[in-house]
Amino acid sequence: MGRSEQDELSVAQVFYPCMQCADVFFPKTNICQLGIDQHKVNVLAREYCDDIKRKNKPVILSHHMLLGLQEGQERMSKSDPSSSIYMEDEELKVERYADNGGPSRVLRNYHLIMKVGNCILGDLKPALAKALNQILQPVRDHFKNDPKAKELVKVKSYKVTK
Repeated sequence: MGRSEQDELSVAQVFYPCMQCADVFFPKTNICQLGIDQHKVNVLAREYCDDIKRKNKPVILSHHMLLGLQEGQERMSKSDPSSSIYMEDEELKVERYADNGGPSRVLRNYHLIMKVGNCILGDLKPALAKALNQILQPVRDHFKNDPKAKELVKVKSYKVTK
C-alpha cells in the first residue's frame, strides 16, 4: 500500500491487499497486467494459488508506470480520469487528448525516442492518437460484442470520492 511496515495495521491496511488480490481472480482471466507498483499484490495472488492448491496460476505481466497526461503528474491516476487513457475510451476521446495538447508532457518525453517515419512533432500527436486507437480497437470490440464484458464496463459509472 506504499506505507512503511508497522506492528499495528488498520483494518483498511489488511483488507485492501486482500481486495486487490481478489481483483486478479474476479475477471476469470489467465493473464493479469498491472503496473510494477502492484508487484507485491501479484506475488500475493500467486502465493494464494499455492494455498488453495490451484494448478493454473495467473500469468503476471508487470509494466512501468505511465506518465499522467496532466502537467506535473508522475503517473496516470484512476482518481483523476482526465489524466489517463482507458482501454474502453472511445476513439474520439483519445483523439481529443492529442488535439488539445493533453498528453504534451508525455509526448515531450517520448518523442525523442519514438520514430514515426519522418514525423515532425506537429504530426506526432495525431500519429500517436491513431496508433493508440489501433491498439485499443480490439479491446473496444470485445467490450461491445461480448455480453459478459459489457457488464464489466458498467463498473465505470462509479464516482470517485476522497
